[in-house]
Amino acid sequence: MKKTYKIDVDCANCANLMENAARKTEGVQNATVNFMTQKMIVEFTEGQEPAGVMANVVRACKKVEPDCEIFL
Repeated sequence: MKKTYKIDVDCANCANLMENAARKTEGVQNATVNFMTQKMIVEFTEGQEPAGVMANVVRACKKVEPDCEIFL
């Protein structure tokens, strides 16, 4: 399952850090962050509950970029 989320991130480097953090999160098969459109596309591992996984993605992204926002 793939879902798109609106994000608020200040710079392209921060977006790259968020993308890497999301990709390393358990339950995420793939993640892409687009700084220009301010969107994050997350592809979940089959059988995973997106809401639970996204809570972990938000925590991981906040560790690398405390000022970022992901609108669930």
